[in-house]
Amino acid sequence: MTVYKSASCGCCKNWLEHMRSHGFEVKALDVEDLETVKKTYGVPTSLASCHTGLVGGYVIEGHVPGDVVARLLRERPKVVGLAVPGMPAGSPGMEQPGRRDPYSVVSFDAAGRQTVYERR
Repeated sequence: MTVYKSASCGCCKNWLEHMRSHGFEVKALDVEDLETVKKTYGVPTSLASCHTGLVGGYVIEGHVPGDVVARLLRERPKVVGLAVPGMPAGSPGMEQPGRRDPYSVVSFDAAGRQTVYERR
């Protein structure tokens, strides 16, 4: 997995460790312009988060749980990728003692369609 992120983002580093703990080999690339990365790989603006990953032909935007990425790679749906919009408390890399907000993992396709892939 290759992940594009800001050098100063602590939650990105936490998410990278989460992905490694789920068996992913992760290569992190610090970039100045994440907006261009997101546009290049077709991430809808409404789904943008703080880092963008590439794995197995898919785009992973934001704090998507490792087990959900593994499910994506097993099922191989016809989507561009998955995203967790924003930075919800309690998502991988955004753990906060005593707080866990519900959130959705959203799939998106090349036509811009978005569907809830899983709720957490």
